[in-house]
Amino acid sequence: MTREVGRIEQIDLRDIWASEAQDFTPWLAQEHNLGILSSVLGIDLEFEAQEESVGSFRADILCKNRDDNTWVLVENQLARTDHSHLGQLLTYAAGLQAVTIVWIAATFTDEHRAALDWLNEITDDTFQFFGLEIKLWRIGDSPAAPYFNVVSKPNDWRRSVSKAAKRIANDALTETKEAQLNYWVSFKEYLSSQSKILRPQKPVPRHWSNFSLGRAGFKMAALLNSRDNRISVEFAVRNENTKAYFDLLLEQRDEIESELGFVMEWMELPNKKTSRVVLHWDDLDPLDTGRWPEYHQWMKDNLERLHTVLGPRIRDLNVGEWNSSDGVGGVE
Repeated sequence: MTREVGRIEQIDLRDIWASEAQDFTPWLAQEHNLGILSSVLGIDLEFEAQEESVGSFRADILCKNRDDNTWVLVENQLARTDHSHLGQLLTYAAGLQAVTIVWIAATFTDEHRAALDWLNEITDDTFQFFGLEIKLWRIGDSPAAPYFNVVSKPNDWRRSVSKAAKRIANDALTETKEAQLNYWVSFKEYLSSQSKILRPQKPVPRHWSNFSLGRAGFKMAALLNSRDNRISVEFAVRNENTKAYFDLLLEQRDEIESELGFVMEWMELPNKKTSRVVLHWDDLDPLDTGRWPEYHQWMKDNLERLHTVLGPRIRDLNVGEWNSSDGVGGVE
């Protein structure tokens, strides 16, 4: 029996967003759509401002990277890239001490793609330059769906190794930190060939690595804990409605754990800004390189389960459905 298949067609961006400033930028600034961009970049973005002046320049969208509290500037262009926008990006980069620049356009010329690649080559990891082409696709009568194609990005592996070498030379990187860095570099390489779901952030010498869940304020993480002899995977929520979202998910705990196939530790942490749900693998040495392939697979399998089970629930969370302990609901 032959099943009917649809035909995919590309939609003109201007059919959906007539104006960059009035239509596309407000659309991208919405929480869910910014979450899509977070997932593509592998950066947990927190919205700060739209069409906002920062110093001597003006950004289409200004965000913070939640992991290191640095600026992320997004410049939109619903057309072919041009020199004017490239000049604006360089002005933005010069205006901040640590920044990620994201240039979104309908089409990148070879010259502008090469310019971003060159900027990533000649700058240290204080600066990151991304080039993304935005496309719209439709199957039959379905709504148009956005797709971000990354055409230029930092070479994270080269930068991480280079930075580690500099720190080692300066006696600034401990043996444990060096091992952590090497683990995340190898884990990222493993995921690049073994997972179509997970997009890790650039490897850095610390005990955790974050993964986007497609909505700002929500993320997954993999952790190495050499003090307690364990590795872990976790889901975390951190925003102005942390308690509400945690409670709404906690109401689904039995169903969530049934779909996951394992029980997790639910940690509201009311005195902190972040609530967490954690799974541990205990009684092991996280820095035992001979067992890293086992750890890689365990982390990948369980992170993918978290992504599959929690991802759709997180996108559907509505704080207006939450009833607090005093009976008062939240406001979206």
